[in-house]
Amino acid sequence: MSADTAPTTTQAERDARALHDDGHPIAPGEIAIGVVIGRTSEFFDFFVYAIASVLVFPKLIFPQLDPLQGTLWSFAIFALAFVARPVGTVIFTAIDRAYGRGAKLTTALFLLGGSTAAIAFLPGYESIGIGAALLLALFRMGQGVALGGSWDWLASLLAINAPEGKRGWYAMIPQLGAPLGLIVASLLFMFLISALPAQDFLDWGWRYPFFVAFAINVVALFARLRIVVTPEYAALFEDKSLEPAPLTETVRSEWKVILTGAFAPLASFALFHMVTVFPLSWVFLFTEETPARFLMIEAVAAFVGAPARFLVIEIVGAVVGVVAVMLSGVIADRIGRRTVLGVSAALIAAYSGFAPQLLGKGDSGEWTYMMLGFLLLGLAFGQSSGAVNGSFSPKHRYTGAGTTATAAWLIGAGFAPLAALLLASNFGLIAAGAYLLSGALCTLAALGINREWGRKSA
Repeated sequence: MSADTAPTTTQAERDARALHDDGHPIAPGEIAIGVVIGRTSEFFDFFVYAIASVLVFPKLIFPQLDPLQGTLWSFAIFALAFVARPVGTVIFTAIDRAYGRGAKLTTALFLLGGSTAAIAFLPGYESIGIGAALLLALFRMGQGVALGGSWDWLASLLAINAPEGKRGWYAMIPQLGAPLGLIVASLLFMFLISALPAQDFLDWGWRYPFFVAFAINVVALFARLRIVVTPEYAALFEDKSLEPAPLTETVRSEWKVILTGAFAPLASFALFHMVTVFPLSWVFLFTEETPARFLMIEAVAAFVGAPARFLVIEIVGAVVGVVAVMLSGVIADRIGRRTVLGVSAALIAAYSGFAPQLLGKGDSGEWTYMMLGFLLLGLAFGQSSGAVNGSFSPKHRYTGAGTTATAAWLIGAGFAPLAALLLASNFGLIAAGAYLLSGALCTLAALGINREWGRKSA
């Protein structure tokens, strides 16, 4: 069956394919560009909302509550996206099967961008009372439904097209979207906070990043469609390597792989929030640190990953941090992704025993916590995507991988900021360390169980 006659191919996709079909195959490098742009746009949306949950929404949406309670409620709404994401997975899987992957991706990204832009027009509590929180929850769930449809398997397509012996290296590339998205979001908020009076920032300044997010989503859409509509991608669908299977059938047949795959990246997901969203909320609520300065620390730390003086961090430390992320790919190609995940989870477990308490130790403690955290995150998160996807049968690989990613983000990410702040505010920073430790133990257990099940089925 040709790409032009495939039942899942719409007229829009055929037109797009004709537009981009210049007679040469898509190289891994081209796929990598599309993947990085797409992931960066998603994580930029993620961090824009997360930062606003600390700096804006407690005052705008929950001014009747004390700052801690307002932040906890903001984090509760933050979690709604991950609760709604499985619904989006079901809806957009049906759209994919009926109208094609191009229609699915376009609809999902416009819903994501539209929901994000709608937040920019959100009135405050003083205008419509509790309605402000309800609207925010609605738009946040819209983001979650859209994220359920934004799964495009481009990261796996990149891995499939990677040169022999370079799978770990190419698996790392999509994960670069997280620190890049954090850098852009943090620097944007830092600029607005520094340039505007506090009241102007709360009145209208915070809205600008949400408009930017919509624009970035449009750019990401075209970058990803450039890959999705290629004949090479269509061919993978035709040989069922990337063809969506019925969700219920996939879950029934592959529930063991989905379960272990959902828990395998929990160490990196827990650390992901513990060095991004959580410390910003803790420092903002319980220290005298200014948000602009701490956002600068976050932006630099996400890129560098090694403690040093400020100017040295910007120049030399940046290279150290980037090399650390890339090193995860090099090591994975030598000893295996499973081993990298296991060793990094053990290191995160050790980190959890002392690092969170450093947030209460002033500037030096904050820098040490952030730099060590991002260094470990680069190793763990760099190889966490699709850690067990090779265990799926070819028929269920596409739907199984998407379902696993959705479950992993729900279990490991959705309630992480809320849980960490709630535990730390009631029991101290050591409780946040215990939360991080639980994620590391879940990863080690999932990797062990997956290997044992693999042996039994061999």
